[in-house]
Amino acid sequence: MTGIPADVAAHHADLLAAIDALVAEHGTQRRALIPILQALRAQHRQIGDVAMQMVADRLGITPVEVQGVVTFYHFLGTEPTGLHTMHVCRTLSCAMAGMHAIAARLERETGISFGETTPDGALTLAWVNCIGMCDQAPAILLDREAIGRVTPDEACRIAQALRAEGGSVG
Repeated sequence: MTGIPADVAAHHADLLAAIDALVAEHGTQRRALIPILQALRAQHRQIGDVAMQMVADRLGITPVEVQGVVTFYHFLGTEPTGLHTMHVCRTLSCAMAGMHAIAARLERETGISFGETTPDGALTLAWVNCIGMCDQAPAILLDREAIGRVTPDEACRIAQALRAEGGSVG
C-alpha cells in the first residue's frame, strides 16, 4: 500500500480486508468508487481518513478524489452515524404537512437533536432537503426506504422499534 504506513495498515487489518473484498466485488475502475464507498459506509457507518486512503490506493486515484466524493454526497460523509438513519424531509410541502411536529416529537422522544446519534448507536436523526415524495408529505427516509404521510406518532414508533430491537424494525 502506498499511502498508509505498514503499522497503520496492520492496525486496520479488518478495514483493509473489507475494502479489498469490496474492490474484488466492484472492480478497480474509477466507476467503482461510489458503490465501494456506499458499501463501506453501510458496513462501518463512517468513512474515515484511513479508509479513504486505502480506497484511493486500491483504485489508483488520489485521496483527494475520494475525499471529494465522500464529502460531496450527504449519504456518504465522514461523521459516524447510528445503525439506522432517519432523514426527515424539510421541503415546503413537508413543512406545510407537519414536518416540524414530527421533528420536535422525535427530538423529545429520542433525547437527541438532528445531526446526533442516540447513545446506544441505533439511530441518527438527520435532515434531508428532498426525497421526492411531495405528494405524500410529510415524508421520511429511513436508511434507504422512503415512507410517506408520516405522523409524529408513527415516526416515534419507528424510532422506538429500532432502538428496542437493537436497530431492526420487526
